[in-house]
Amino acid sequence: MTTRTCFFLLLIVLALSAASTKAYAPTYLYKTKLVQAAPGRLLDLIELQKALLTEYRNAGDEQPLMMRHSQGDRWDLLLLIPMKSYADYYSPERVSKRNQTLKESQDKLDALIAWQEDVFVYGPPLAEIQKAFASSAFFHVEMFDALAGKQSELFKEREMENAYLKSLKRPENLIFVRDQGAAWDLFTIGAYRDLKHFAESAGIPEADQEAAAKAAGFEAANRIGPYLRTLISLHHDTLAVSVK
Repeated sequence: MTTRTCFFLLLIVLALSAASTKAYAPTYLYKTKLVQAAPGRLLDLIELQKALLTEYRNAGDEQPLMMRHSQGDRWDLLLLIPMKSYADYYSPERVSKRNQTLKESQDKLDALIAWQEDVFVYGPPLAEIQKAFASSAFFHVEMFDALAGKQSELFKEREMENAYLKSLKRPENLIFVRDQGAAWDLFTIGAYRDLKHFAESAGIPEADQEAAAKAAGFEAANRIGPYLRTLISLHHDTLAVSVK
């Protein structure tokens, strides 16, 4: 084989590798808003957010997807706001229309909120997210701060865990990767029919768990958690329910 042939083969391999990476990288932009209600105002905040859904559509935006904290982290509501891209969401026409439509409502929201945090993330296509939320009423949210230099490995670990879940016929996690905003490098949402569906993993035979873990690239099922913790400095879990 000539040097020139080897060079062209190398270019093909690199191109295929790049294409493969691009195919699996999250590309749809979302703004994730975590909100803690002012004391005694949670129900008022939920009702106002639900009433605003039509206004988002009138402003030319996709409706946010919303869940309510059940136990875990400090936030009361998580809103996943579809943006598609910065260019789309912040085009002059849409910004103007959004300001005209939502300004008064934003003032009302501010009066009901004690704390909030935004993080812009890339995640799965919107249709996939909408389908998962439409068929689910219970969610498991995991948020991670990666150790320095471990962001890519953390994303890979989350994909490996999805392969593990898929082998066991369990719902795969929706993966969201930080672009800017709050400190979280990555978070995942597991979507389930209800609490019983979430807890069904406890009944999976150990042999099946071991086979699925090794097929996904883990040393063993009981090494999934310890391996994850070699990649992160902080990890928050939250159980949540849908708001519809």
